[in-house]
Amino acid sequence: MKSITTDLQAHLDDGTTTLAWCWRITRADGVTFGFTDHDRTLSFDGTEFEPESGLTASEARSGSDLSVDAQDAEGVLTSDRITETDILDGRWDNAEVEVWRVNWADNGQRVLMRRGAIGQIRRGRLAFVAEVRSLAHVLGQTVGRTFQATCDAALGDARCGVDLENTAFKGTGVVIDLLRDRAFTASGLGDFEAGWFTFGTVEWTSGASAGRKAEVLGHDVADGIAVLTLLEAPVRAIAEGDAFIIRSGCDKRMATCGAKFANTANFRGFPHIPGQDAVLRYATKDGGHEGGVL
Repeated sequence: MKSITTDLQAHLDDGTTTLAWCWRITRADGVTFGFTDHDRTLSFDGTEFEPESGLTASEARSGSDLSVDAQDAEGVLTSDRITETDILDGRWDNAEVEVWRVNWADNGQRVLMRRGAIGQIRRGRLAFVAEVRSLAHVLGQTVGRTFQATCDAALGDARCGVDLENTAFKGTGVVIDLLRDRAFTASGLGDFEAGWFTFGTVEWTSGASAGRKAEVLGHDVADGIAVLTLLEAPVRAIAEGDAFIIRSGCDKRMATCGAKFANTANFRGFPHIPGQDAVLRYATKDGGHEGGVL
């Protein structure tokens, strides 16, 4: 049940209303945006809600069970604060959303209708549709550890303990030549053997993608020159002379943890867990069932 002020209730009871929808969106980087379907800018709680985006919303749906309720917000990419490249960069993914019902004639009369997060964003040539998921979507996320042979820690986090700022696992380079949209040769990495940065990350320090990170799919060496292939083509094109910081990657195997990082003590996998062959194994007459280690 929503709790509304007596002034807003009186306005609703009057029959003739001046109501508008307002959306406050807070991205993961802390930047806050405000949008409204009203025809002029509204302002409250330190946020200005702009009408220029053409943002409109579908009906708000709420169920009595714990299923994820969703509402679509559709708009044209006309706001100078919503850019196609930011959407492709993932900056709007899982952004926090507040949906307000506001009396535009008196901003003090308003009620918070729901909270949620940005889900799937479908993009067309001229418009986008963003799914606003209810807080129930958090209940569908996996919590806890998974029993698996490979490590479930993120390389360099507190559970892993590897220092990725160590010069043995960190390098700086400059793009020499672009081979494909996501593959390029780079200088400055001649001291590292092929594969050292596979599954690692590139952090761009200059160029169109400055400040952004990308995952490395492959690291090869040809005639002493590093050849890097990114997992995905960057939204902003790579250019000759773009500088970057690159950090090592890990394939999550115990052998790599020991040989590459000397970090076996912090390995967070279960390398001796029985595999599917043990589950599917059946008894035979020729022995081998004395209770020893498989």
